[in-house]
Amino acid sequence: QVQLVESGGGLVQAGGSLRLSCTASGSIQMINAMAWHRQSPGKQRELVARIRPLIGPDGMPDYADSVKGRFSISKDSASNTVYLDLNNVKPEDTGDYYCQVAVIHIGGGWREYWGQGTQVTVSS
Repeated sequence: QVQLVESGGGLVQAGGSLRLSCTASGSIQMINAMAWHRQSPGKQRELVARIRPLIGPDGMPDYADSVKGRFSISKDSASNTVYLDLNNVKPEDTGDYYCQVAVIHIGGGWREYWGQGTQVTVSS
């Protein structure tokens, strides 16, 4: 089993920055793919950033048009942590942010896991 713990959410003014973290622990051989999703009030959950594996030595980041140029996804393989840096935030970035990772387990097999969510509120 794998546990994901998210942190870093909070209240930020428009134009400000925030860093979200998602740390995985448990039976982890390797984190193969990772992504951050957002659910804004009254809207469906949407993919905002992901690292596409198997493209280049560290994977290739990919972003929703609404956050391109402002958000940055990264990872620290040593600590099994995925980050999402939110820069120049806007009120429409308000929402619950969820990390999603695909884990290859020690001993074989893989599964996707979701974090518990962390809330981001952007004030205008």
